[in-house]
Amino acid sequence: MDRDFYTEDHELYRATVREFLLREVVPHHESWDEARWIDRAVFAAAAKNGIYALQIPQRYGGAGELDYRYRMIVCEEVARVHAGSFAVSLGLQDDLVLHYLLDLTTDEQKQRWLPGFATGEIIGALAMTEPGAGSDLQGIRTEARQDGEDWILNGQKTFISSGIMADVVIVAARTDPTGSTKGLTLFVVERDMPGFHRGRKLAKIGLPGQDTAELFFDNVRIPGANVLGGVGRGLPNLMSHLPRERLGISAGAIALSRAIFDLTREYCFTRTAFGKPIGDNQHIRFELAEMATELDVAEAYVDKSVLAYNAGRLSPVDAAKGKWYTSELQKRIVDRCLQLHGGYGYMSEYPVARAYTDTRIQTIYAGTTEIMKEIIGRDLAL
Repeated sequence: MDRDFYTEDHELYRATVREFLLREVVPHHESWDEARWIDRAVFAAAAKNGIYALQIPQRYGGAGELDYRYRMIVCEEVARVHAGSFAVSLGLQDDLVLHYLLDLTTDEQKQRWLPGFATGEIIGALAMTEPGAGSDLQGIRTEARQDGEDWILNGQKTFISSGIMADVVIVAARTDPTGSTKGLTLFVVERDMPGFHRGRKLAKIGLPGQDTAELFFDNVRIPGANVLGGVGRGLPNLMSHLPRERLGISAGAIALSRAIFDLTREYCFTRTAFGKPIGDNQHIRFELAEMATELDVAEAYVDKSVLAYNAGRLSPVDAAKGKWYTSELQKRIVDRCLQLHGGYGYMSEYPVARAYTDTRIQTIYAGTTEIMKEIIGRDLAL
């Protein structure tokens, strides 16, 4: 089916993204994974070339472009060059951190942080998860108590994406010990604040170049000017940004699934066995036919979700539907594509092998599949 989703301007932008990736990412992403560290200079280069942070208003150094289709193009093109760690790191900035800084900041805070974000000089992280609190935000134990105009922050976070690299970390902390729904507040913790310590860089089974860390806060003094979105507003502020985060997962999932499918389709019709391409076997053709159909159907939902987001109409429930379905689809597609590659699929030099380990986290972060179904199920109750 024709995909009348992009305009000529979008395709011109795609050419810019492709050129940037070939120059700045393709020669390096494998060495980044080996080093378990992405050279942060690439973020400055990406920002300079308009690869992310397009939404930042022009007065703060951005383009003021709100159309999510440009972000979708970046997802598709990064997936096409199989740079998984870079894709997730970029998505964290564009789909999570940036929108907290755009939506919840005062004019003074915007002036402090957005210009640096627009140039790629400031890298951000979002710190919600704790050893005893993941999807259940009510279980957060990190706390902040007021001391004059300041706040004193104590606690720890884990599984924080870009936690080592980040210059600013948006931290969810409990400010009301009674445990009420107004008990959470967001704070911006900056790199050199005394008492802010970064723990070990966590070893993962996938996405090795994208750093994930433990963070510790030991009597960190946070000025009142670093409260984000108002005292006691942490929970609704977090909830209001979940549709964008989950749309980002859906966009990345469908893009990666499509890229690995295209690679596998080509492999099946060039790899021969028993004197003919393996794609000439009916079973292989049926496998490819099923995946092609599933991808087209899911892509239509994601495209509609993007347009709904652009119009301000993407609901948390609809975003949850897309997130769980496309991330589970990604798992199925990549697993089947690895199988069709045979022994080569198990070799780490092949993109499908790296995609296999990178993919596993998709159904976990930004809300597990089980949590997504719970959100949808509650909405269905009479």
